[in-house]
Amino acid sequence: MAFTGQTVVVTGGLSGIGAALVRQFEALGARVCVFDIVDVPASGASITAYVKCDVSVQQDLRDAIQKVEREVGAIDIFVSNAGVMSAGPPLGDGDDWARCLSVNLMAHVYAARVLIPLMAARGGGYLVTVASAAGLLNQIGDAAYSASKHAAVSFAESIAITHAEDNIGVSLVCPQYVATPLLGLTAADIEGQSLLTADQVADRVLHAVKARQFLVLPHPEVRTYALARAEDHDRWVSGMRKLRARSIKEYGDALPRRFYRLV
Repeated sequence: MAFTGQTVVVTGGLSGIGAALVRQFEALGARVCVFDIVDVPASGASITAYVKCDVSVQQDLRDAIQKVEREVGAIDIFVSNAGVMSAGPPLGDGDDWARCLSVNLMAHVYAARVLIPLMAARGGGYLVTVASAAGLLNQIGDAAYSASKHAAVSFAESIAITHAEDNIGVSLVCPQYVATPLLGLTAADIEGQSLLTADQVADRVLHAVKARQFLVLPHPEVRTYALARAEDHDRWVSGMRKLRARSIKEYGDALPRRFYRLV
């Protein structure tokens, strides 16, 4: 797949993995449109179009997609990248859960509802779901995030199974720890750690889309972890308990941003 002249939309495209994807798609000749929640992007952002959009609101996302289709052109590749984490405990209040589920899951559903009929009618298209390794494993300290990412993984699988006959390609991206604002980390934090930069993840995503590869694991060790989990789930849960206890012992808490130093 060549990206020259393709119309690409990236949600959450002003920072982190989203911004890296925007840069790399543009460098390869794509027309890139960004959806994000700020009023106006920072000056110097090189994008074809910007639409302020809350992806958790179905009508907002529908309107944004229709605006791009009308003013820029038919969307060839849609990257559902926007994501949030929860600061709450597993039994936290409904607001944390609702926010994670609406952004990390339902935004993918809302986009697909609009785009798949359009793409199918014109012979195909491509959807990229940026989920998380937490959707294959678990993020200690953030049950709402983990549950929403598991659901996003399942939804991407369903679309890939059901709409292959419509020539709808799907890539599911499940990175582990990345130096982005979502975790409050920067590229300076990666030295000697199991972190990737946003640009490294974006590079792997573009290669996967070119190859029409479904599962994208920027951290290859995630495959090993997932296999171990499947082979002996009880042992895996026991190991995660020990990892949580280690974080509490070393840092006094089990916040998600601690674990890139422990895995």
